[in-house]
Amino acid sequence: MDPCPFVRLTVGNLALKIPGASKPARSVVHPSSSPCFCKIKFKSFSLQTAVVPYIPPENNQFPDGNQQILAASFHLSKSDLDRLTGKSLLFATTKKHELKISIYTSRRGTTCGVNSGRLLGKISVPLDLAETEARTVLFHNGWINVGKERGSSSAQFHLNVKSEPDPRFVFQFDRKPECSPQVFQIQGSIRQPVFTCKFSLSSTGERNQRCRSLSSDQSGSRGWLSSFGSERERPGKVRKGWSITVHDLSGSPVATASMATPFVASPGSDRVRRSNPGSWLILRHLDGTGKPWGRLEAWRERGSTDRLGYRFELIPDSAPAGAGIVLAESTLRCSKGGKFVIDLNNRNANNFNGRSTPSSATYPVCSPQGSGDYGYGLWPYCMYRGFVMSSSVEGEGAGGKCSNKPTVEISVQHVNCTEDAAAFVALSAAIDLSMDACRLFSHKLRKELCPPQDLLT
Repeated sequence: MDPCPFVRLTVGNLALKIPGASKPARSVVHPSSSPCFCKIKFKSFSLQTAVVPYIPPENNQFPDGNQQILAASFHLSKSDLDRLTGKSLLFATTKKHELKISIYTSRRGTTCGVNSGRLLGKISVPLDLAETEARTVLFHNGWINVGKERGSSSAQFHLNVKSEPDPRFVFQFDRKPECSPQVFQIQGSIRQPVFTCKFSLSSTGERNQRCRSLSSDQSGSRGWLSSFGSERERPGKVRKGWSITVHDLSGSPVATASMATPFVASPGSDRVRRSNPGSWLILRHLDGTGKPWGRLEAWRERGSTDRLGYRFELIPDSAPAGAGIVLAESTLRCSKGGKFVIDLNNRNANNFNGRSTPSSATYPVCSPQGSGDYGYGLWPYCMYRGFVMSSSVEGEGAGGKCSNKPTVEISVQHVNCTEDAAAFVALSAAIDLSMDACRLFSHKLRKELCPPQDLLT
Protein backbone atom coordinates (compact mmCIF):
# COMPACT_ATOMS: atom_id res chain seq x y z
CA MET A 1 0.00 0.00 0.00
CA ASP A 2 1.19 3.50 -0.79
CA PRO A 3 2.14 5.90 2.00
CA CYS A 4 0.01 8.85 3.06
CA PRO A 5 0.96 12.32 1.79
CA PHE A 6 2.33 14.74 4.38
CA VAL A 7 4.01 18.11 3.98
CA ARG A 8 6.65 19.53 6.29
CA LEU A 9 6.70 23.33 6.60
CA THR A 10 10.01 24.55 8.05
CA VAL A 11 11.36 27.86 9.32
CA GLY A 12 15.11 28.24 9.66
CA ASN A 13 18.28 30.29 9.30
CA LEU A 14 17.05 32.97 11.70
CA ALA A 15 19.13 36.09 12.35
CA LEU A 16 18.58 39.66 13.51
CA LYS A 17 20.40 42.93 12.64
CA ILE A 18 19.68 46.10 14.61
CA PRO A 19 21.25 49.37 13.31
CA GLY A 20 22.93 51.42 16.03
CA ALA A 21 23.25 48.41 18.33
CA SER A 22 26.98 47.90 17.73
CA LYS A 23 27.81 49.88 20.90
CA PRO A 24 25.75 48.61 23.82
CA ALA A 25 24.38 51.15 26.27
CA ARG A 26 24.85 50.40 29.94
CA SER A 27 21.15 50.63 30.70
CA VAL A 28 20.03 48.42 27.81
CA VAL A 29 20.29 44.65 27.35
CA HIS A 30 22.39 44.36 24.21
CA PRO A 31 21.25 41.73 21.66
CA SER A 32 24.79 40.42 21.16
CA SER A 33 25.08 39.50 24.85
CA SER A 34 21.51 38.37 25.52
CA PRO A 35 19.83 36.22 22.83
CA CYS A 36 16.68 37.50 21.18
CA PHE A 37 13.81 35.18 20.46
CA CYS A 38 10.71 34.92 18.29
CA LYS A 39 7.29 33.30 18.42
CA ILE A 40 6.22 31.47 15.28
CA LYS A 41 2.55 30.82 14.56
CA PHE A 42 0.78 29.10 11.67
CA LYS A 43 -3.01 28.79 11.68
CA SER A 44 -4.29 26.55 14.49
CA PHE A 45 -1.00 24.69 14.95
CA SER A 46 0.82 25.01 18.26
CA LEU A 47 2.86 28.15 18.82
CA GLN A 48 6.61 27.55 18.55
CA THR A 49 9.40 29.63 20.03
CA ALA A 50 13.03 29.87 18.89
CA VAL A 51 16.21 31.76 19.73
CA VAL A 52 17.32 34.38 17.18
CA PRO A 53 21.10 34.95 16.77
CA TYR A 54 22.32 38.56 16.53
CA ILE A 55 24.43 39.64 13.52
CA PRO A 56 26.44 42.92 13.44
CA PRO A 57 24.74 45.57 11.25
CA GLU A 58 27.68 45.74 8.84
CA ASN A 59 27.30 42.06 7.93
CA ASN A 60 25.23 41.74 4.73
CA GLN A 61 25.22 37.96 4.42
CA PHE A 62 23.81 35.17 6.52
CA PRO A 63 26.95 33.60 8.04
CA ASP A 64 26.16 29.92 7.50
CA GLY A 65 25.57 30.13 3.76
CA ASN A 66 23.21 27.43 2.51
CA GLN A 67 23.25 25.36 5.69
CA GLN A 68 19.72 24.97 7.02
CA ILE A 69 19.54 25.67 10.77
CA LEU A 70 16.00 24.70 11.71
CA ALA A 71 14.04 26.81 14.19
CA ALA A 72 10.49 25.44 13.82
CA SER A 73 8.52 22.96 11.77
CA PHE A 74 4.84 22.22 11.13
CA HIS A 75 3.55 18.87 9.87
CA LEU A 76 0.57 19.00 7.54
CA SER A 77 -1.46 15.88 6.85
CA LYS A 78 -3.58 15.26 3.77
CA SER A 79 -6.69 16.50 5.59
CA ASP A 80 -4.81 19.64 6.70
CA LEU A 81 -3.75 20.34 3.12
CA ASP A 82 -7.25 19.78 1.75
CA ARG A 83 -8.69 22.14 4.34
CA LEU A 84 -6.09 24.85 3.76
CA THR A 85 -6.08 24.67 -0.04
CA GLY A 86 -9.88 24.57 -0.42
CA LYS A 87 -10.09 20.96 -1.63
CA SER A 88 -12.27 19.99 1.31
CA LEU A 89 -16.01 20.47 0.74
CA LEU A 90 -16.41 21.51 4.36
CA PHE A 91 -13.68 24.14 4.23
CA ALA A 92 -13.75 25.40 0.64
CA THR A 93 -11.59 28.52 0.36
CA THR A 94 -9.12 30.20 -1.96
CA LYS A 95 -7.61 32.44 0.70
CA LYS A 96 -3.83 32.67 0.87
CA HIS A 97 -2.34 31.84 4.23
CA GLU A 98 0.36 33.52 6.27
CA LEU A 99 3.07 32.42 8.63
CA LYS A 100 3.20 34.97 11.46
CA ILE A 101 6.33 35.73 13.48
CA SER A 102 6.73 38.08 16.46
CA ILE A 103 10.33 39.11 17.26
CA TYR A 104 11.43 40.05 20.77
CA THR A 105 14.66 41.57 22.02
CA SER A 106 16.44 40.31 25.17
CA ARG A 107 16.26 36.84 26.64
CA ARG A 108 12.88 35.20 27.02
CA GLY A 109 11.66 34.97 30.59
CA THR A 110 8.74 35.75 32.85
CA THR A 111 8.25 38.31 35.57
CA CYS A 112 5.10 37.86 37.62
CA GLY A 113 3.71 35.75 34.78
CA VAL A 114 4.42 38.38 32.07
CA ASN A 115 6.93 37.86 29.26
CA SER A 116 9.94 40.07 29.94
CA GLY A 117 11.06 40.31 26.31
CA ARG A 118 10.38 43.57 24.47
CA LEU A 119 8.42 43.24 21.23
CA LEU A 120 10.55 44.54 18.36
CA GLY A 121 8.06 43.90 15.58
CA LYS A 122 5.94 41.41 13.68
CA ILE A 123 6.29 39.98 10.17
CA SER A 124 4.16 37.77 7.95
CA VAL A 125 5.21 35.43 5.15
CA PRO A 126 2.48 34.58 2.58
CA LEU A 127 2.10 30.88 1.80
CA ASP A 128 0.52 29.25 -1.23
CA LEU A 129 0.17 25.58 -0.35
CA ALA A 130 -1.45 24.42 -3.60
CA GLU A 131 1.60 22.62 -5.02
CA THR A 132 3.36 21.63 -1.81
CA GLU A 133 2.23 18.02 -1.86
CA ALA A 134 4.09 17.35 -5.10
CA ARG A 135 7.29 19.40 -4.83
CA THR A 136 9.54 21.49 -2.60
CA VAL A 137 8.42 25.12 -2.46
CA LEU A 138 10.61 28.00 -1.22
CA PHE A 139 8.39 30.77 0.17
CA HIS A 140 11.09 33.13 1.41
CA ASN A 141 14.86 33.22 1.86
CA GLY A 142 16.44 36.51 2.90
CA TRP A 143 16.03 39.65 4.99
CA ILE A 144 12.78 41.42 5.97
CA ASN A 145 12.50 44.87 7.55
CA VAL A 146 11.05 44.81 11.07
CA GLY A 147 9.31 47.57 12.98
CA LYS A 148 8.03 51.04 12.08
CA GLU A 149 11.37 52.46 10.93
CA ARG A 150 12.15 52.51 7.21
CA GLY A 151 15.30 52.25 5.13
CA SER A 152 18.74 51.86 6.70
CA SER A 153 17.46 52.68 10.20
CA SER A 154 15.12 49.67 10.42
CA ALA A 155 15.95 46.36 12.08
CA GLN A 156 16.21 43.38 9.73
CA PHE A 157 15.19 39.78 10.29
CA HIS A 158 16.57 36.89 8.22
CA LEU A 159 14.67 33.66 7.69
CA ASN A 160 14.16 30.74 5.34
CA VAL A 161 10.64 29.35 4.91
CA LYS A 162 10.00 26.33 2.72
CA SER A 163 7.87 23.23 2.43
CA GLU A 164 8.84 19.71 1.42
CA PRO A 165 6.81 16.57 0.69
CA ASP A 166 7.22 14.18 3.63
CA PRO A 167 5.23 10.99 2.90
CA ARG A 168 4.63 8.63 5.81
CA PHE A 169 3.28 5.19 6.55
CA VAL A 170 0.42 5.41 9.04
CA PHE A 171 -0.49 2.53 11.34
CA GLN A 172 -3.25 2.28 13.93
CA PHE A 173 -3.84 -0.21 16.75
CA ASP A 174 -7.44 -1.34 16.94
CA ARG A 175 -7.17 -1.48 20.76
CA LYS A 176 -4.72 -0.63 23.52
CA PRO A 177 -1.40 -2.56 23.35
CA GLU A 178 -2.15 -4.59 26.52
CA CYS A 179 -5.32 -5.92 24.84
CA SER A 180 -3.25 -7.80 22.20
CA PRO A 181 -4.52 -5.68 19.30
CA GLN A 182 -4.42 -5.96 15.56
CA VAL A 183 -2.52 -3.21 13.73
CA PHE A 184 -3.86 -1.68 10.50
CA GLN A 185 -2.12 0.38 7.86
CA ILE A 186 -4.17 3.48 7.07
CA GLN A 187 -4.47 5.39 3.81
CA GLY A 188 -7.41 7.74 3.71
CA SER A 189 -10.50 5.62 4.27
CA ILE A 190 -8.67 2.35 3.48
CA ARG A 191 -7.66 0.13 6.42
CA GLN A 192 -5.50 -2.92 5.75
CA PRO A 193 -4.40 -5.35 8.52
CA VAL A 194 -0.61 -5.78 8.59
CA PHE A 195 0.36 -6.91 12.12
CA THR A 196 -1.02 -8.68 15.16
CA CYS A 197 0.28 -8.07 18.69
CA LYS A 198 0.50 -10.42 21.66
CA PHE A 199 0.83 -8.89 25.11
CA SER A 200 2.08 -11.09 27.94
CA LEU A 201 2.94 -10.93 31.63
CA SER A 202 5.81 -13.24 32.49
CA SER A 203 7.07 -14.46 35.84
CA THR A 204 10.62 -13.75 37.02
CA GLY A 205 11.72 -17.25 36.04
CA GLU A 206 10.32 -16.94 32.53
CA ARG A 207 11.98 -13.55 32.11
CA ASN A 208 15.34 -14.90 33.30
CA GLN A 209 15.08 -17.71 30.76
CA ARG A 210 14.26 -15.24 27.96
CA CYS A 211 17.24 -13.02 28.90
CA ARG A 212 19.59 -16.05 28.95
CA SER A 213 18.27 -17.15 25.57
CA LEU A 214 18.77 -13.68 24.09
CA SER A 215 22.28 -13.47 25.54
CA SER A 216 23.24 -16.78 23.91
CA ASP A 217 21.81 -15.57 20.59
CA GLN A 218 24.11 -12.54 20.74
CA SER A 219 27.16 -14.79 21.47
CA GLY A 220 28.46 -12.31 24.01
CA SER A 221 29.23 -9.69 21.34
CA ARG A 222 27.71 -6.88 23.39
CA GLY A 223 26.79 -6.33 27.01
CA TRP A 224 23.44 -4.67 26.39
CA LEU A 225 21.39 -6.75 28.79
CA SER A 226 23.87 -6.43 31.62
CA SER A 227 24.06 -2.68 31.08
CA PHE A 228 20.29 -2.46 31.46
CA GLY A 229 20.41 -3.96 34.94
CA SER A 230 17.64 -6.37 33.95
CA GLU A 231 17.66 -8.11 37.34
CA ARG A 232 17.61 -4.95 39.44
CA GLU A 233 14.56 -5.89 41.47
CA ARG A 234 13.61 -4.87 44.96
CA PRO A 235 10.91 -6.16 47.26
CA GLY A 236 7.89 -3.91 47.43
CA LYS A 237 6.37 -1.72 44.73
CA VAL A 238 7.48 -3.02 41.35
CA ARG A 239 6.02 -3.58 37.87
CA LYS A 240 7.89 -6.10 35.75
CA GLY A 241 7.62 -8.84 33.16
CA TRP A 242 5.56 -6.95 30.57
CA SER A 243 6.19 -7.84 26.94
CA ILE A 244 4.50 -7.28 23.60
CA THR A 245 5.43 -9.16 20.43
CA VAL A 246 4.51 -7.93 16.95
CA HIS A 247 3.74 -10.64 14.37
CA ASP A 248 3.27 -10.38 10.62
CA LEU A 249 0.17 -11.86 9.01
CA SER A 250 1.86 -15.24 8.65
CA GLY A 251 2.27 -15.40 12.42
CA SER A 252 6.04 -14.92 12.45
CA PRO A 253 7.44 -12.55 15.11
CA VAL A 254 8.98 -9.43 13.56
CA ALA A 255 9.56 -7.18 16.61
CA THR A 256 9.31 -7.30 20.40
CA ALA A 257 9.24 -4.76 23.22
CA SER A 258 10.09 -6.28 26.57
CA MET A 259 10.73 -4.78 30.01
CA ALA A 260 14.48 -5.05 30.57
CA THR A 261 14.56 -3.08 33.82
CA PRO A 262 11.63 -3.26 36.26
CA PHE A 263 9.66 -0.12 37.05
CA VAL A 264 10.30 0.30 40.78
CA ALA A 265 8.97 2.97 43.12
CA SER A 266 11.70 4.98 44.81
CA PRO A 267 12.02 4.39 48.57
CA GLY A 268 9.37 6.26 50.51
CA SER A 269 7.35 7.21 47.43
CA ASP A 270 4.74 5.92 44.97
CA ARG A 271 6.57 6.99 41.82
CA VAL A 272 9.27 5.78 39.43
CA ARG A 273 11.88 8.52 39.51
CA ARG A 274 14.34 9.67 36.87
CA SER A 275 17.24 8.56 39.05
CA ASN A 276 15.94 4.98 38.88
CA PRO A 277 13.98 4.59 35.59
CA GLY A 278 12.44 1.49 34.16
CA SER A 279 13.45 0.44 30.64
CA TRP A 280 12.33 -1.51 27.61
CA LEU A 281 14.45 -3.41 25.12
CA ILE A 282 13.14 -3.22 21.54
CA LEU A 283 14.12 -6.17 19.32
CA ARG A 284 13.94 -6.56 15.54
CA HIS A 285 13.52 -10.18 14.44
CA LEU A 286 15.72 -10.91 11.43
CA ASP A 287 16.25 -14.46 10.12
CA GLY A 288 14.43 -15.84 13.13
CA THR A 289 16.65 -14.06 15.65
CA GLY A 290 15.75 -11.10 17.82
CA LYS A 291 18.48 -8.46 17.78
CA PRO A 292 18.59 -5.34 19.99
CA TRP A 293 17.40 -2.30 18.04
CA GLY A 294 16.56 0.29 20.68
CA ARG A 295 16.22 1.02 24.36
CA LEU A 296 13.47 3.12 25.96
CA GLU A 297 13.76 4.48 29.49
CA ALA A 298 10.76 5.99 31.28
CA TRP A 299 10.02 7.62 34.62
CA ARG A 300 7.54 9.98 36.27
CA GLU A 301 8.50 13.61 36.90
CA ARG A 302 6.90 15.70 39.62
CA GLY A 303 5.79 19.26 38.88
CA SER A 304 2.74 21.49 38.71
CA THR A 305 1.42 18.67 36.53
CA ASP A 306 3.02 15.22 36.61
CA ARG A 307 4.80 14.27 33.40
CA LEU A 308 6.04 11.04 31.88
CA GLY A 309 9.72 11.44 31.14
CA TYR A 310 11.37 9.27 28.50
CA ARG A 311 14.65 8.73 26.70
CA PHE A 312 15.05 6.58 23.58
CA GLU A 313 18.39 5.26 22.39
CA LEU A 314 19.11 3.54 19.10
CA ILE A 315 21.37 0.47 19.24
CA PRO A 316 23.20 0.25 15.88
CA ASP A 317 24.58 -3.14 14.83
CA SER A 318 28.10 -1.80 14.31
CA ALA A 319 28.29 0.47 17.35
CA PRO A 320 30.81 -0.24 20.13
CA ALA A 321 29.50 -2.09 23.19
CA GLY A 322 27.41 0.18 25.39
CA ALA A 323 27.32 3.05 22.87
CA GLY A 324 23.73 4.05 22.16
CA ILE A 325 22.57 7.03 20.13
CA VAL A 326 19.98 9.19 21.88
CA LEU A 327 17.28 10.01 19.34
CA ALA A 328 14.65 11.46 21.70
CA GLU A 329 14.40 12.72 25.25
CA SER A 330 11.36 14.63 26.44
CA THR A 331 8.21 14.52 28.58
CA LEU A 332 4.47 14.01 28.12
CA ARG A 333 1.69 15.17 30.44
CA CYS A 334 0.46 12.18 32.44
CA SER A 335 -3.10 13.48 32.57
CA LYS A 336 -3.59 14.28 28.89
CA GLY A 337 -0.91 12.28 27.10
CA GLY A 338 0.35 13.65 23.79
CA LYS A 339 2.70 12.60 21.01
CA PHE A 340 5.95 10.72 21.27
CA VAL A 341 8.08 12.15 18.45
CA ILE A 342 11.49 11.41 16.98
CA ASP A 343 12.39 14.37 14.78
CA LEU A 344 16.10 14.92 14.15
CA ASN A 345 15.61 18.36 12.62
CA ASN A 346 13.87 20.08 15.53
CA ARG A 347 16.49 22.01 17.46
CA ASN A 348 14.50 24.89 18.88
CA ALA A 349 10.91 23.89 18.24
CA ASN A 350 8.07 23.99 20.77
CA ASN A 351 9.77 25.53 23.79
CA PHE A 352 12.88 27.63 24.40
CA ASN A 353 14.39 27.99 27.84
CA GLY A 354 17.41 30.14 27.04
CA ARG A 355 19.62 27.19 26.06
CA SER A 356 20.18 25.45 22.73
CA THR A 357 18.12 22.47 23.87
CA PRO A 358 14.32 22.76 24.11
CA SER A 359 12.83 22.15 27.51
CA SER A 360 10.06 19.76 26.48
CA ALA A 361 10.65 18.85 22.87
CA THR A 362 12.43 15.85 21.42
CA TYR A 363 16.01 16.40 20.42
CA PRO A 364 18.67 14.32 18.68
CA VAL A 365 22.13 13.62 19.98
CA CYS A 366 24.13 11.94 17.24
CA SER A 367 26.99 10.77 19.46
CA PRO A 368 27.32 8.02 22.05
CA GLN A 369 28.30 10.49 24.75
CA GLY A 370 25.14 12.57 24.37
CA SER A 371 27.18 15.74 23.86
CA GLY A 372 24.40 17.68 22.15
CA ASP A 373 26.09 17.63 18.74
CA TYR A 374 23.44 18.08 16.05
CA GLY A 375 25.76 17.48 13.10
CA TYR A 376 24.73 14.49 10.99
CA GLY A 377 28.13 13.41 9.72
CA LEU A 378 30.08 13.47 12.98
CA TRP A 379 28.94 10.10 14.36
CA PRO A 380 29.06 7.31 11.74
CA TYR A 381 26.24 5.25 13.25
CA CYS A 382 23.56 7.96 13.14
CA MET A 383 21.55 6.51 10.27
CA TYR A 384 18.33 8.48 10.68
CA ARG A 385 17.55 11.88 9.20
CA GLY A 386 14.78 14.44 9.56
CA PHE A 387 11.38 13.34 10.82
CA VAL A 388 11.53 9.69 11.89
CA MET A 389 8.26 8.80 13.61
CA SER A 390 5.49 9.92 15.93
CA SER A 391 2.99 8.04 18.04
CA SER A 392 -0.06 9.14 19.98
CA VAL A 393 0.02 8.32 23.70
CA GLU A 394 -3.10 8.13 25.84
CA GLY A 395 -3.06 10.03 29.14
CA GLU A 396 -4.29 8.77 32.49
CA GLY A 397 -7.29 11.09 32.29
CA ALA A 398 -8.65 9.22 29.26
CA GLY A 399 -10.08 6.50 31.46
CA GLY A 400 -7.84 3.69 30.20
CA LYS A 401 -10.40 2.07 27.92
CA CYS A 402 -9.13 -0.80 25.81
CA SER A 403 -10.89 0.80 22.83
CA ASN A 404 -8.35 3.64 22.64
CA LYS A 405 -6.32 3.31 19.44
CA PRO A 406 -2.70 4.58 19.32
CA THR A 407 -1.70 5.88 15.87
CA VAL A 408 1.85 5.66 14.52
CA GLU A 409 3.36 7.72 11.69
CA ILE A 410 6.70 6.62 10.20
CA SER A 411 8.69 8.46 7.54
CA VAL A 412 8.93 6.47 4.30
CA GLN A 413 12.71 6.96 4.13
CA HIS A 414 13.17 4.92 7.31
CA VAL A 415 11.14 1.85 6.28
CA ASN A 416 12.91 -0.62 4.00
CA CYS A 417 11.23 -3.83 5.14
CA THR A 418 8.44 -5.20 7.32
CA GLU A 419 10.78 -5.52 10.30
CA ASP A 420 11.61 -1.80 10.16
CA ALA A 421 7.95 -0.82 10.45
CA ALA A 422 7.35 -3.46 13.14
CA ALA A 423 10.18 -2.10 15.31
CA PHE A 424 8.56 1.34 15.34
CA VAL A 425 5.18 -0.22 16.14
CA ALA A 426 6.77 -2.09 19.08
CA LEU A 427 8.37 1.16 20.27
CA SER A 428 4.96 2.86 20.06
CA ALA A 429 3.46 0.11 22.21
CA ALA A 430 6.29 0.47 24.74
CA ILE A 431 5.84 4.21 25.21
CA ASP A 432 2.07 3.76 25.58
CA LEU A 433 2.57 1.00 28.17
CA SER A 434 5.13 3.16 29.98
CA MET A 435 2.33 5.56 30.90
CA ASP A 436 0.79 2.68 32.88
CA ALA A 437 4.11 1.36 34.19
CA CYS A 438 4.87 4.82 35.64
CA ARG A 439 1.40 5.32 37.13
CA LEU A 440 1.52 6.09 40.85
CA PHE A 441 1.63 2.83 42.80
CA SER A 442 -1.24 4.08 44.97
CA HIS A 443 -3.45 3.72 41.87
CA LYS A 444 -4.63 0.34 40.59
CA LEU A 445 -3.92 -0.83 37.06
CA ARG A 446 -6.40 -2.41 34.68
CA LYS A 447 -6.81 -6.16 34.93
CA GLU A 448 -4.95 -6.73 31.64
CA LEU A 449 -1.78 -5.35 33.27
CA CYS A 450 -2.04 -7.24 36.57
CA PRO A 451 -0.44 -10.66 37.22
CA PRO A 452 -3.02 -13.39 38.05
CA GLN A 453 -2.01 -13.47 41.72
CA ASP A 454 -2.78 -9.73 42.05
CA LEU A 455 -6.30 -10.24 40.75
CA LEU A 456 -6.98 -12.68 43.60
CA THR A 457 -6.11 -10.13 46.29
